[in-house]
Amino acid sequence: MANSAVEAALAELQAFLGDRATASMIHRMSYSRDWSPRFKDMADFPDIVVIPHDTGEVERIVQVALKHNLPVIPFAGGTGMGGGVVAWKGGILIETKGMNKVLEVDPGNMSVTVQAGITIWELNERLAPYGLWLPHQPESKRACTIGASIGVDNDSTFGVRYGKIMDCLTDIVVVTGRGEAVRLGHRKASFSSTGYNLMHLFVAGEGTLGVVTEATLRVVTLPKTREVRGWVFRTLIDGARALERTLASGVSVESAHLNCRHRLHFYTHAYRQKYGREPNIPDWAESILFLSFAGDDDVVEFALNKARRILEDEYKAELVSEQEIVEGYWDSKHRLAFVPFKQKWPDSQREKKFGAADVGVPIGNLEEMYHAFLEISARYEQQILGMTVYNESPNKVSPSISFAIFVDDSTEERVRNFYGYVREMSLKAVELEGTMSTYIGDGDRLGGFSEHEHGLGYKYMKDVKALFDPQNIMNPGKKFESRWIEA
Repeated sequence: MANSAVEAALAELQAFLGDRATASMIHRMSYSRDWSPRFKDMADFPDIVVIPHDTGEVERIVQVALKHNLPVIPFAGGTGMGGGVVAWKGGILIETKGMNKVLEVDPGNMSVTVQAGITIWELNERLAPYGLWLPHQPESKRACTIGASIGVDNDSTFGVRYGKIMDCLTDIVVVTGRGEAVRLGHRKASFSSTGYNLMHLFVAGEGTLGVVTEATLRVVTLPKTREVRGWVFRTLIDGARALERTLASGVSVESAHLNCRHRLHFYTHAYRQKYGREPNIPDWAESILFLSFAGDDDVVEFALNKARRILEDEYKAELVSEQEIVEGYWDSKHRLAFVPFKQKWPDSQREKKFGAADVGVPIGNLEEMYHAFLEISARYEQQILGMTVYNESPNKVSPSISFAIFVDDSTEERVRNFYGYVREMSLKAVELEGTMSTYIGDGDRLGGFSEHEHGLGYKYMKDVKALFDPQNIMNPGKKFESRWIEA
């Protein structure tokens, strides 16, 4: 990339953005990584960082990028684990958190319209006085923005009741790779049968077709009561089938997370460290299922009692008696503020990084996928953290799985071993009628390689990319290339 193009673009950007367009090293360094595993000294610097305040400014930024043939990379909280926001090929990085306004709260239509740079945490703080909330709640909600959730289609703690972000989304405004602002969707209506559903092309699009600048979402009433419990099971599949049976009974479950014995040991270790005693967890426990129930008091009481009868009588599960373990689990999902280097993995990220294969398989193949996880992680010498099965489709067992490990990022070889693990896990998931990714996205890891999953459909994806982004400036290197995995 010629310096003259960068210098000319910077001058044009500063003409209307002022000091909200910069090429200073301190700003560029701040956006040189995300939370994806990569070796310690690896960094990708954008050439220019810009902070727009509205759709019109984004439109002008993309037009400048088109003129000088510079990449455009939208950046939000930077908590993604797939390399989706790193400026692999330089270019203009758009810091989207400058677009953080609530444009309209419409309680009568249970709807909110926002700029895409607002964090989910902040949005729910603004909705609370109306007795409303957005139930799409990733663990990174204090940093994760609405635009980022749309861009990667990440998981939500409450997916088993409310689904993912696309289940809340009714309308978006995007600036495409043609430099045009376009409204897509169906306004505040819940669905539409007219035209093509172009809006959903931007869900998990990772900014490769355009930059989402505004979104309209359905919101729901804040629940009056919530109860959270945990049960241990003798097998992993017993936990999955018990959840399936509970949902089939008609019980409304608000959240459902099934963890293998390795993840269970994480929670018991945390309990041991905090209270200095052994938790009352039976030695035979191979999995733990955490469920929450929310709504009116009498409804929650009924749902909890009905679930207990199914899980304990029919599947011989044992209720976790130490509620502190359950509270520790819930804290890790909801209450903890971000404190650098104080996360739940070793010395958090100082010694080793958190990494995962985020595959999805149908429930009948869950156990085989778990055994593959144990075998493949051992072959690639990866330290197991454990498996968590999130459920992200309303009222059904719908596995979105985190097969998590600790990644030694001290050398390039060890990081590449991790991506070798991801490669084999991804192929195994497709073999088992599943998908390579359910919440991280392609990023700079699965691009090109995901053709193994999509087949001929991959060609049509390239055609869609060319239609929205004919100069290939929108987050290039993502979706169709990989830095880590050979196709």
